[in-house]
Amino acid sequence: MADVATNGGATVDALKNNAAAAYNNITNGPVAQSVKDESAKTTAEFSNLANARKTPSYKAATGQPLTHFHSLFAELLSWKNPRATGIAYAAIVSFIFAVRYLDLARYALKLTWITLGVTIAAEVAGKVALNKGLTTQFRPRQYYTVPKETLAAFMGDVTEFINFFVIESQRVLFAENVWASVAAALAAFISYYLVKIVPYWGLALIATTVVFFAPLIYTANKELIDGQLEHASEIINDQTHQIRNLVAKNTEQATQVTKEYLGDYTAKAQSLIKEATGAVNGKATNGHKSTVKESDFPTAPKQDFPKPVDILPTKLEEEPLIVA
Repeated sequence: MADVATNGGATVDALKNNAAAAYNNITNGPVAQSVKDESAKTTAEFSNLANARKTPSYKAATGQPLTHFHSLFAELLSWKNPRATGIAYAAIVSFIFAVRYLDLARYALKLTWITLGVTIAAEVAGKVALNKGLTTQFRPRQYYTVPKETLAAFMGDVTEFINFFVIESQRVLFAENVWASVAAALAAFISYYLVKIVPYWGLALIATTVVFFAPLIYTANKELIDGQLEHASEIINDQTHQIRNLVAKNTEQATQVTKEYLGDYTAKAQSLIKEATGAVNGKATNGHKSTVKESDFPTAPKQDFPKPVDILPTKLEEEPLIVA
């Protein structure tokens, strides 16, 4: 019996040692260490993103300062922190699929009435059975409120977030960066036709993928893409220079022709004015004397006009008036 007890104790100790060794392997083994390392790296990358939230040193073309979300999104989309960027992309894609395939509003309402039903039932059951509500036992001494500092910081972030899109839309509209405006115009043009065959959630998924992976593709092929863009810029500059020279040449020719026509019309107008002036002064326009003579006009009267009394007949004065 003693041997059995001894063997049983040894078996229990062995099981304990094996369990401790297994736990040690799980918590301190290579897999656990790898998980800890990845977790530490992910935390550090999110810390880098948080530290990147500061107003950039460069400004807009109008001289206005930009928002700290410019720096945050630039750091996020640069893939300098691949774990944080990948998690952000996965979170956005998951949200898009959740909105598409899950009735979130209905689930929220369901969770609300279930939670309220549990608290009400616990309160009523506690008062009936124990003469004391159970829900009130968990009620905090003071309801939670949002501190003013937290609310002010949140509203500041909301304002900065909205202004980020407002400023960027204007920078794209007024072509502060021509290539960015071209990309936006091309995206709008493609979306105009895709919206006829692709649902809105599909467009959101495509847009998110392009926004996240276009900078990664550019970073991986930076030299090639920059070379092609520089070559395209040179071609555009050459064509612009040729068009500018052609327009200047045509403008000069048109100005010269206009001057010639104006000179001709001015000479003709002066000639007509001289002819009219010569005719008024009695001079012929072709070098001969004027054919208009004084005898062509009637002779002006030299006597005064008679008075109206002299014209009346004198017999009216001699004849007597007849009285009835």
